[in-house]
Amino acid sequence: MDDQCNHQRRVAEFIATHDLETPPEFRLLDLTSEIGELAKDANTSTEYGSEPAALEIASDEIGDVLFALLALAESVDVDADAALNEALAKYEERLAADGVESPGSETGEE
Repeated sequence: MDDQCNHQRRVAEFIATHDLETPPEFRLLDLTSEIGELAKDANTSTEYGSEPAALEIASDEIGDVLFALLALAESVDVDADAALNEALAKYEERLAADGVESPGSETGEE
């Protein structure tokens, strides 16, 4: 657990301290709800897409999504940092396969 995301540990400790344990299926519902709040903010601030440059999303709403995501990862025993590294590697491979230069690479070849 030493390599585990420090933020995930903080969320896990917060949940334990405040007795907020709940099954993973409820964590997933909470994450979906928090993402829905982001979508609502986006719709409202952009007049439902007619003014995309007016997009406003409050940082605390992003924080709520992060909390919910890290709580879900913890509840299903997934190391969020390792999962992110896997996702980044997958995207790098996709970009390289499409012949597009991958981030952090001078030639796009690995």
